[in-house]
Amino acid sequence: MSRVQIRQAGKRYAAVEVLKGVSVDIEDGQFVVLVGPSGCGKSTLLRMIAGLEEISSGEIDIGGRVVNDLQPKDRDIAMVFQSYALYPHKTVADNMGFALRLKRVPEAEIKAKVMRAAEILSLTNLLDRYPRQLSGGQRQRVAMGRAIVRDPQVFLFDEPLSNLDAKLRVQMRAEIKELHQRLKTTTIYVTHDQVEAMTMADKIVVMRDGSIEQIGTPLELYDRPKNMFVAGFIGSPSMNFIKGTMSSPGFTTEDGIALPTPAERPASATVYGVRPEHLRLADDGIPLEVVVLEPTGSETIVLGKLGKQNITCVFRERISAQAGSIIRVRPDLQAVHLFDQNGAAIR
Repeated sequence: MSRVQIRQAGKRYAAVEVLKGVSVDIEDGQFVVLVGPSGCGKSTLLRMIAGLEEISSGEIDIGGRVVNDLQPKDRDIAMVFQSYALYPHKTVADNMGFALRLKRVPEAEIKAKVMRAAEILSLTNLLDRYPRQLSGGQRQRVAMGRAIVRDPQVFLFDEPLSNLDAKLRVQMRAEIKELHQRLKTTTIYVTHDQVEAMTMADKIVVMRDGSIEQIGTPLELYDRPKNMFVAGFIGSPSMNFIKGTMSSPGFTTEDGIALPTPAERPASATVYGVRPEHLRLADDGIPLEVVVLEPTGSETIVLGKLGKQNITCVFRERISAQAGSIIRVRPDLQAVHLFDQNGAAIR
């Protein structure tokens, strides 16, 4: 049993409150991602779970045992850091087996566990190399292997892909997800990259300023964001927010442009939200001035202006528009989001 329960966990540094009564339930075998902008408290929370930061208030329970006062070595967790943290003078095999040697595990057992982890991570032909002889992705796999050999209750990942190039990040993302599906070990993963969160997580915890904004599956957060912060943070490119007012015929922007709305028209709506991929080209649509055209091959990103407000569109089809030209777009009404003046979602 490796369920993790965080109950009203708080963290203070003198008068500064970094975490404000955070509560999260992580089920046995789940892959949970803590995501949010820099400074939101996600890494602090992970370090509290690991025992690298003292908890100021609340409780952290791992596998049915409150671990507030336990040393990191006694919590039965394994952590993978952003910086790899490998010993440069030790081989791959020695790096992976080092923690087991500290525990005086028999050498035959260490060798068997290192070989098993190496096979899982495709490192068998690199066991005699030193970290300086490895690529960034290989070093990260060694760091993961060092965690696997410990066979912990919980894996903790602290932005492990930040130092890799874009192509390698995509590859390692898939490898970490495949590893979790194979081992089925409870995993808590910290990132500021919402694409990583969406593609890897069973459950996402969105944080801001030391508090939790929303918890849910990737598609729940994408389809039903609780507020404008979550709506803007989840999804790439981020959601368009158009300011205006609600009237009987529909939503009117600050520039007096009428936008179609769903059947329900809450009078309190002051922001109209629509994702770039939910805007379609339509001959009878809303006129949009093209500012920048960004063809990526599989899709075309258009940065434009709706009156004085900036709008981003993503089209699957290729278009021949030029900067300064007018295209017409229509939102998918089933995917429109309305927000009140406080930023809370109405629909």
